[in-house]
Amino acid sequence: MKLKFFCKKKWSPCSFRRIEGYRGKSSSRVQLPVLFGFVVSSPCTTGDTREFGNYSIPMAMNLKPGSRTVAGNLKQYKCISTLSGDHSLDHKKKRVSHVMQMEIVKALDKGERIRASDLLQRHIQMMHSSRADNFGLILKYCAQRTDTLFAMETWRSIDERKIKVKRTFCIPMIQTLCKGGYLEEALNMLHYLGENCGYYPMLDVYNYFLRASLKQKDVGYAGKCLDLMDQRLVGKNEHTYLELLKLAVLQKNWYAAHEIWEDYIKHYPANFPLMRYFVASYIELGDLNAAYEILQLMISYAFRGAAFGVKTIKGRFSFPKIDIPIPSKSELSLERWASGVVNDCSEEVNGLGCDIGSMSILSERNTMVHKSMSPIVDVLKITFNDLIHACALAHDCILAEKLFQQMQNIGLKAPEETYDGLIKAVIDSKGFPAGMEVLKMMQRKILKPRKATLATLSKACSTELELDLAEALVDQITRCPYPYPYNALLRACTLTNELERAVRVLAKMKQATAKPDIKTYELLFYLFGNVNHPYEQGNLLSQAVVAKRIKIIEADMAKNGIQHNSRSIRNLIRALGHEGMIKEVIRYLRLAEDLSCRNNMQLETPVYNTVLYALTAAEESRMALDMFKNMRKCGLSLNDVTYNIMIDCCSNIQCFRSATALVSLMIRDGFFPHVMTYTALIKVHCLSVAV
Repeated sequence: MKLKFFCKKKWSPCSFRRIEGYRGKSSSRVQLPVLFGFVVSSPCTTGDTREFGNYSIPMAMNLKPGSRTVAGNLKQYKCISTLSGDHSLDHKKKRVSHVMQMEIVKALDKGERIRASDLLQRHIQMMHSSRADNFGLILKYCAQRTDTLFAMETWRSIDERKIKVKRTFCIPMIQTLCKGGYLEEALNMLHYLGENCGYYPMLDVYNYFLRASLKQKDVGYAGKCLDLMDQRLVGKNEHTYLELLKLAVLQKNWYAAHEIWEDYIKHYPANFPLMRYFVASYIELGDLNAAYEILQLMISYAFRGAAFGVKTIKGRFSFPKIDIPIPSKSELSLERWASGVVNDCSEEVNGLGCDIGSMSILSERNTMVHKSMSPIVDVLKITFNDLIHACALAHDCILAEKLFQQMQNIGLKAPEETYDGLIKAVIDSKGFPAGMEVLKMMQRKILKPRKATLATLSKACSTELELDLAEALVDQITRCPYPYPYNALLRACTLTNELERAVRVLAKMKQATAKPDIKTYELLFYLFGNVNHPYEQGNLLSQAVVAKRIKIIEADMAKNGIQHNSRSIRNLIRALGHEGMIKEVIRYLRLAEDLSCRNNMQLETPVYNTVLYALTAAEESRMALDMFKNMRKCGLSLNDVTYNIMIDCCSNIQCFRSATALVSLMIRDGFFPHVMTYTALIKVHCLSVAV
């Protein structure tokens, strides 16, 4: 039997026994016959023309005179040497490569980039290897630390030496480029790997690139990646569907999201975390009906798994291999659950003759099942909670109550956060009494309401001017991070003119360490900006008190880093005008104009109207007329309030002719006279006739 034939043929147990027989004859090195042209006399390393060990002896014994020499069959001897288990040289090379890579990584970690580059070149020259494994540690480090430049330098060296790329090599390289923001280079590498290296990256690489593109909200690169995947006939997995869904949400494309869902549910079994993300995406797109239908499908899957005692792994069901029809979309419409509860279904649901209305995921009869169902129950709770909060934002109280009732029917215990969403939903539609009923339900179940829940209820009570109840709810909040319940109380105090309560609310706000916002200061200027109005005119004493209050409020604004807006300036000017402080009114008007110029904005017309009203009340008719002319000259958008104030100003100069001219301008600008206009005209006419 020739050596060539022996190398290709599979070794039989008989062959191994024959070789072991040769080894048993002598434990020392056996000299080969003279016809081979040399004698094996000393141990050598693998790859040399010597030292094939005793395993090579039977091979040589089978050679006939006139066959090829040992030098000519060197490759075959190396094959036999490899089969014999002599990997010492390869192992040493791997160890040297690992040590060199660790040196490069340490140099990069210390910031010695020049030394790292030198070590990289020395590593390449020493190894003379065509394996990408010799650079794996370096690329993994670059991916972890987002060292894009050194990763590209390593890739350049690999490309120049035509080193064959492995699958595991692409992932850290693409990760490094994407983390560094080099999406163009990462896309070019995806093209290059398929066209020049003859290797097409794994689906995970494309998914990572899609994820990086969407993280940077770059729809263009995501589209190019999808085109490349279609061109190379790359399939999809669940991660791909997730990234496609993110792309659809980013583009606000409801139709694309719907198509992705239809395609996904055809090819994959129930994956509750991903289905929950579909629900969240539909919520963000504003389609609560579609989100509701997916939730019903999740519930049907949950009951189906509970009925068969199916265990779950990471929120995924593994159903028995039997034919169970899955309900179509028409069976999951909103009308099916229109009764507000899960109906007492005697018909088959999802192919099961089970009564969902009387079945509970948390029933005591299936304890073992429910331990395995725990991840599914958690996902369902979160999904119900998200959808109920979305109903609160969409002011859909009916759907929110329906979802909450369904949670109770299937045995899901609603957490405090779900009650918070339900209270927000019912308050918008039914007012604070319905919210208080839900709060009592929480107390019966020994659930402590969240801070946001109490704040929402307090705000609703303030809106209905139930100030005692609103204040009592605020007292239950310790270290409240929200200013809006206190703002609502202050706004109610402006309507009821309860300054003492407003001072008390401010003290509670400070005690709860709630940081005030600009709305808080708007209300403070409105509440405490005047002293005598409307009971008597301002005097020097009241003006001094007002100036001191305004100074304190503005100092607190500066302390919290809050600047004036148009509404706060308007409330401040109104307060100063009520006290007759005209100089201060003009000064704050100039301040407001400077702020608007700095912010590249135009001061709103209501601010000028407030100044005109203050000048008219102080009988500064000439100043009011000059300001009105400047407003028209600057092209400000005047409104009917502006003309009514100026017509009333004509009563100060008792000039009916000027008032009628203003009415003519008012009609020419598209504003029709109303009750206030005619009242001002009659006043001017009466005064002018009296004169």
